[in-house]
Amino acid sequence: MLYELRIYHAAPGKLPGIVKRFADHTLGFWQRYGIRQVGFWTVLIGENNHDLYYMLEWESLAEREQKWNAFASDPDWQKVRAETEKDGPLLTHFSNSILTPTAYSKLK
Repeated sequence: MLYELRIYHAAPGKLPGIVKRFADHTLGFWQRYGIRQVGFWTVLIGENNHDLYYMLEWESLAEREQKWNAFASDPDWQKVRAETEKDGPLLTHFSNSILTPTAYSKLK
């Protein structure tokens, strides 16, 4: 199993918009394409509370490529994304890492 950690760095004042888009739209698209989330987090105490962290679970890099590309190219998703960004981008940038569990990890 592979895990993808993605960090969305919100544009000033836009974190609520990112959270709303996930809750109202993105998760439904992911369900359609079989994209599995491990969890979502925001920072309660730390250096920056303007970021959304989330983790996805993949069987392989091939699965990730196929499902992520299908989701990203979905015309309905592209329409939702454009509509939710009509007043400007929600993100300044994002970071992602593909992680593999260690032998002693609770998640395998």
